[in-house]
Amino acid sequence: MTSHPRPVSSARTAEIAAEQDYVTGLFDRLDAEVAAANARLAKVEADVDPANPDSDALVRRETEYHGLQAKLDKLHVAQLGLVFGRIDIDAPGDNPTPEGLDRRYIGRMGLDDRADDYRTLLLDWRAPMARPFYLATTASPEGVALRRHIRTRGRTVTDIHDEILTHYGHPSESSAAASSATAAADAVATESAVATEDAGVAGESALHAALQRARTGHMSSIVETIQREQDEIIRDSTRGVMVVEGGPGTGKTAVALHRVAYLLYHHREMLAATGVLIVGPNTTFLNYISHVLPELGETGVVLSTIGELFPGVSPVSTDSLLAQEIKGSEAMVDILGNAVKLYQRLPETDREVRVDSIRLQVSPAMVKAARTRARRSRKPHNIARGAFAEQLQEQLAQQLAQRIGADPLGGANLLSRADIDQLHDDLADNQDVQDLIEEMWPHLHPTQVLADLLGSQETIAAAAHEYDEETQQALYREHPTAWSAADAALLDELAVLVGLPDPEQAQATAEQQWREQLADAAEALDILASSEATDNDDDMFEAEILSAADVIDAEHLARRQEVRDARTTAQRAQADHTWAYGHVIIDEAQELTPMEWRMVFRRSPSRWMTLVGDTAQTGAPAGVDSWEETLEPFVGARFRHHQLTVNYRTPEPVTELANRVLAVIDPLAVPAVAVREGIAVNYVPLDESSRPHPRVFTDEDGRLNAIIDASTVVEAKGLEYDHVTVVAPAEIVAASPQGLNNLYVAITRATQTLTIVGPLDI
Repeated sequence: MTSHPRPVSSARTAEIAAEQDYVTGLFDRLDAEVAAANARLAKVEADVDPANPDSDALVRRETEYHGLQAKLDKLHVAQLGLVFGRIDIDAPGDNPTPEGLDRRYIGRMGLDDRADDYRTLLLDWRAPMARPFYLATTASPEGVALRRHIRTRGRTVTDIHDEILTHYGHPSESSAAASSATAAADAVATESAVATEDAGVAGESALHAALQRARTGHMSSIVETIQREQDEIIRDSTRGVMVVEGGPGTGKTAVALHRVAYLLYHHREMLAATGVLIVGPNTTFLNYISHVLPELGETGVVLSTIGELFPGVSPVSTDSLLAQEIKGSEAMVDILGNAVKLYQRLPETDREVRVDSIRLQVSPAMVKAARTRARRSRKPHNIARGAFAEQLQEQLAQQLAQRIGADPLGGANLLSRADIDQLHDDLADNQDVQDLIEEMWPHLHPTQVLADLLGSQETIAAAAHEYDEETQQALYREHPTAWSAADAALLDELAVLVGLPDPEQAQATAEQQWREQLADAAEALDILASSEATDNDDDMFEAEILSAADVIDAEHLARRQEVRDARTTAQRAQADHTWAYGHVIIDEAQELTPMEWRMVFRRSPSRWMTLVGDTAQTGAPAGVDSWEETLEPFVGARFRHHQLTVNYRTPEPVTELANRVLAVIDPLAVPAVAVREGIAVNYVPLDESSRPHPRVFTDEDGRLNAIIDASTVVEAKGLEYDHVTVVAPAEIVAASPQGLNNLYVAITRATQTLTIVGPLDI
């Protein structure tokens, strides 16, 4: 990039004023769109006829209503940094300059001039024509002559920063206008850091400003400063599993979130129907990243921790490290399968059931035969219950046929096959028989099975009989329904084993039953109306006219005016354990256990996923050591791997210390390159009398501070702070088998300064 002296103020002022005029025009158009959307929304809300029970009309209204609300949300959010860049590029386009270039403004959303044949006024940053803004360098300018970063506060342009990547041409070969434009651009271009060019860092001034900005409780988007290696990942067209690996501070999370926005832009129709799931390590992290997608104009994405991925369950307890390791291991598949089989019981002695005045005997052998038939179906427990009941009822029907159809003279049974089938059907309505079926093969729910398992040492011993006593003891919990994060994957596995119904299917069944009820009511009305009793000769009595309310109660009648399901795709997906998401993002993916991977891949049958992680930061006892080994059961070797190489967050002195820890964790690891200078790490002795307490706070300069120790290091995963104090690093290392990984995490949270309290023997 070309270095230039500080521009004269008059040239800068004139350029800023010109950009202000253009930005003001963009906001005027945005305001017009907001006003039009509000006007249409008001009309939609007014066009409601409470007396009209047309459910189709209500669905159309709700659909348009939610669509307008989503549009307004997008338009309002887009105002936060509506436009942030401009390129003048040697390529065809809608806005030619006197020099023969195309001038493209880049922003958070696209705007066009409909009156001028939809001429593009502002390019969405995700559009292909905007990509040179992120890719262009002096070594590879991509046809870009000038890249301008435009800084705004609200609707006001506060500053500009230009990079001259190629010149428009020699003055003798160009027009006076071209020469003037070149001179103006040179006048406002500022000095760039050539040292960052080898690392592929573009827009260094804007990037430096973003990195120096005080941290808050929420992550900011990097849409203005996306770097080349990040852009390649964001726009990767892979339709399978993609692993994005990189050390701390390389922007893995930001890349993943911007990839979501990019995919939603290019695959809107498909992903709007199927949804996008983002899985993060903890609720603090999810809150931290929650503003990024709305800032990029995208809402409706499902954010969840792995411990809350099973609907209706929230973690309230913490497992021991051993319990976490056991629950995360694939051994739990067998243990849970055994736990379900424990409900498929056999009676110890013969049991008796009554059919009218006849007593039938149910032997253990009969139940075992029914159980064998059900198990051989290889269906989930609740679904296989039908096969169990069918076989048991058939044996009882045969027994009953022998009792009532036997020929006194010793001939063939007097009952036909049709008669026995009728007995079979009658037994299905017999309460004694149904009670016995429920006892021997009960209907199960995942929460019931897991609570029964974890809360009983006897049940654990029976289900985990192949494992040692220490393993069995680690699974036991005094309060079995005090769920932990590791329990979500177990509940999800049990949902498959027992055959928990699909909520969407259950709703469709309920809808069908409702329609049948309406049809029955209408038929009853027709019958009663045709035989309506009126006595015209007797004025003493009024004719009684039956109404719908006499057949269907008020509550059910009111349902006719309800929209059947006005929930958004995200809301429906979050409540459905069988939901198949169009795309899944997993941040801190190295923390997932084998059981959690099974849960996540059930939600991605298409195997279109972006996995973001760093195995050097693995803190979970059953977490990822190797991407190849972890993903092999699900996709074999068919996954794409990207490596981020530049550390934008951590200053060089902090990075140097972190790299010493990394060398112990993995001597073969290649650390990311730090591009920021900083002050030396501060080491202070540990004084137990004044030991710092772990906390997060904002100092008097508005900077975010974090004091991290062994008890809070996991909560800091994925976050960043201006100033970090790591207390007793030796205790962090000793606290778990992944202690060194956790220390590496703690050290690399700092964006400005790092203080180490206590000895550090690395």
